[in-house]
Amino acid sequence: MDKREALETIRHFVNDLFRDDTSGHDDIHMKRVAAWAKYIAVNEGDDPFLCEVAALLHDVGDHKLFSNPAQAILQRDKLLVDVGFSEKEVDLIADAIRTVSFSKGAVPNSRIGKILQDADRLDAIGAVGIARAFAFGGTINQPIYKEEEKDAIDHFYEKLLKLRELMHTESGKREAERRHQFMLQYLEEFYREQEFREETSHVKE
Repeated sequence: MDKREALETIRHFVNDLFRDDTSGHDDIHMKRVAAWAKYIAVNEGDDPFLCEVAALLHDVGDHKLFSNPAQAILQRDKLLVDVGFSEKEVDLIADAIRTVSFSKGAVPNSRIGKILQDADRLDAIGAVGIARAFAFGGTINQPIYKEEEKDAIDHFYEKLLKLRELMHTESGKREAERRHQFMLQYLEEFYREQEFREETSHVKE
């Protein structure tokens, strides 16, 4: 199977698994991460094909999304073998995916892993990242904003605003800076609107 056919098969696999997701981890998320992984790989002189494949599959087996993560990972690796990847390539892709998570705090030990992590983190910030943060908050019944309660805005400070400083590649750093600035502008406007509501709440209509 050539690379084009392999990618098409992998995309169908990803579509079937994630197309109904509403938490911000749908098939379109996978495709955005894959596009950025390929772009970064080309600009950084790495293998765009392996990076794109790893990105398409990076959430397969995520414990937040699968009731049986181990089974999903077995299916993922079998798919890779079926479309023609060598055992060494499957291990390389699997290792990159294992180290992608922010919550685990892992630092990838391969270039593919670093590119994948950068691409996934880019999709967590900026305009798309903001939309995904609120979508995920909704799936866990988290309010958008509520003082003295855990809310979606907290996620900006716990994770999103930290990602700019954790990028590995120059291509990733440049895009992360742009998205970081947008998030700061968004928060400034969010608080302006929120404070206006609070300032006028005592005014009689």
